[in-house]
Amino acid sequence: MSALWSVGAGLLLLLLWVRHRGLEAVLVHHRWVFVCFFLLPLSILFDIYYQLRAWAVWRLHSAPRQHAQRVRHIQEQVREWKKEGSRRYMCTGRPGWLTVSLRVGKYKKTHKNIMINLMDVLEVDSERQVVRVEPLVSMGQLTAYLNPMGWTIPVVPELDDLTVGGLIMGTGIESSSHIYGLFQHTCVAYELVLADGSLVRCSPTENSDLFYAVPWSCGTLGFLVAAEIKMIPAKKYVKIHYQPVRGLQKICEKFTEESKKKENSFVEGLMYSLDEAVIMTGILTDEAEQSKINRIGNYYKPWFFKHVEKYLKADRTGVEYIPSRHYYHRHTRSIFWELQDIIPFGNNPVFRYLFGWMVPPKISLLKLTQGEAIRKLYEQHHVVQDMLVPMKSLEKSIQTFHVDLNVYPIWLCPFILPNNPGMVHPKGNETELYVDIGAYGEPKSKQFEARASMRQMEKFVRSVHGFQMLYADCYMTREEFWDMFDGSLYHKLREEMNCKDAFPEVYDKICKAARH
Repeated sequence: MSALWSVGAGLLLLLLWVRHRGLEAVLVHHRWVFVCFFLLPLSILFDIYYQLRAWAVWRLHSAPRQHAQRVRHIQEQVREWKKEGSRRYMCTGRPGWLTVSLRVGKYKKTHKNIMINLMDVLEVDSERQVVRVEPLVSMGQLTAYLNPMGWTIPVVPELDDLTVGGLIMGTGIESSSHIYGLFQHTCVAYELVLADGSLVRCSPTENSDLFYAVPWSCGTLGFLVAAEIKMIPAKKYVKIHYQPVRGLQKICEKFTEESKKKENSFVEGLMYSLDEAVIMTGILTDEAEQSKINRIGNYYKPWFFKHVEKYLKADRTGVEYIPSRHYYHRHTRSIFWELQDIIPFGNNPVFRYLFGWMVPPKISLLKLTQGEAIRKLYEQHHVVQDMLVPMKSLEKSIQTFHVDLNVYPIWLCPFILPNNPGMVHPKGNETELYVDIGAYGEPKSKQFEARASMRQMEKFVRSVHGFQMLYADCYMTREEFWDMFDGSLYHKLREEMNCKDAFPEVYDKICKAARH
């Protein structure tokens, strides 16, 4: 009883302090208070709800039976939109704050919202090595479903809450992408409801133009209702090798060398300054040295990027065996390194042992509660960007990131980019090795100004025939956007499938210049 009185008194004092300082001031300058006391418990409730729902679906085997019915409901909504005169663009009815992108789409308030409640794994075909899923299935959900069966997918993008639909309509990458490409390159078929209400399946051999145009289209060609993704056999562990490297030239040479080795199941680099990095390579294995097993995903463990930094500070190499699912979601608990700006003491051992099981807060809840003051603060003093550039331009790209942003750590992730039709492909006629350079945090560059600095970055990326991930803030003009991306197939299909009256153009949906 005394414990309850203590908790109640503590909460009362907290509320009085918030009232004295003002809610907005607390949210901006002491956000950890709100996150720790409110968002972390709410995030736990969110997770419990989705886990219970997944369990109920599994027990009742309702997903396959109800999928066709749910798709028909989407078709009915589209046909109703047509009967109403097609006066407004359509979009999914999923609230903007639920997406992992930091951008909150204002178009949800003006467009016709089509409700799409599709979040189930539909079928695992072991013979074809393909899993068929609905678009709102998350990476955490999918790996938890497949791993006990002995399967996984070739590219498991970081963060548990990323969805299949978002990774197809946008893009996704992981440290296995130097072998398998982007997430879209592991998909073998899509099913979509089009602007006329029809249901169509597309693959490399069936409606192939649509199949190649869907990735990066951000839902502006139709509504994704199912996808078929390749599977590969899962193994128990990832044997990971940590190697500190110093000197920018040596870092780029070593990273390029390891990225070209197909015997590496995984390749990843973390840069902690312009001339300091740890390059990690991993292989899948079922055998492990017990003394070297590191269950890095356990709630009380150090954040992964902090754990990696220890090898740099000690200037030593190392080998560990990380359970596969822990490895796939190694950056989830700290949201890469974004959480250190929200909960500065989050990696403290005391916090990890007492409250680490509640981390991370849901990105969707962070967005929902950020308020206009925090949104503007983040927009002007914070970057979350992934730029995809040819590997041959890596050194020059890192120097540009350093001058324009000066944000560390920087994430390096290699991937192969095949010369397929669609919005994103190499300049030449052959598959090319690219690298994702991820910058997340507060820029330390003295001349940083959000719009001007990012436009300069975008200009550089266009000059080396690179691409900007579209989940982030984009400042390009329409002409610059279509200079970066190949819109020939995309525009052709929008004309042929009568999309122009049904969906906005992708540029109008995601670019700041179009939304302001």
